[in-house]
Amino acid sequence: MTIKRLHHAAFRCQDAKETVKFYTSVLGLKFSHAMGEDHVPSTGEYSPHIHIFLEMEDGACIAFFECPKDPGNMKDMEMPGWVQHFAFMVENVEVLLSEKKRLEGLDIDVLGPVNHDDFITSIYFFDPSGHRLELTTDTCGDDRRKVFEDEAYKVLELWDQTHDWSQREKIFGGKTGYERN
Repeated sequence: MTIKRLHHAAFRCQDAKETVKFYTSVLGLKFSHAMGEDHVPSTGEYSPHIHIFLEMEDGACIAFFECPKDPGNMKDMEMPGWVQHFAFMVENVEVLLSEKKRLEGLDIDVLGPVNHDDFITSIYFFDPSGHRLELTTDTCGDDRRKVFEDEAYKVLELWDQTHDWSQREKIFGGKTGYERN
């Protein structure tokens, strides 16, 4: 495979300094780089900005742009609020629950844990710019992961044809992932 890992995903932030403080002190990421320009290098557009990178253990980053002179929102306000988010992997369910308790101790509202098809379990909260964040952990073993992998194209094809998740009975007899194994 040509792609080795995620380098970074970028979002807009309201305040770069506040964002660095949140991601380093609350989530423990490493502030690894900051750069900026008055003009966007790839387009030449005038847009004074700072571009900050916060690094995870595997070297992948979440990055932010503070663009004080540009119009627009921090995120797409047209789509449902739960769609656009960034998910960070934690080691296991025990760590996930510990992080939920720690975040709540910092007066951060946390939703969850939420079991997603016995594939992952997650908690959700927001950063200072209003971006939805997810801490998640794998909750399925290799056998179940193989079932999900084997059926992924069937599920996609069914969705493409019907856009109706209730139609899954045609493939799975109405069963969800954790009932199929």
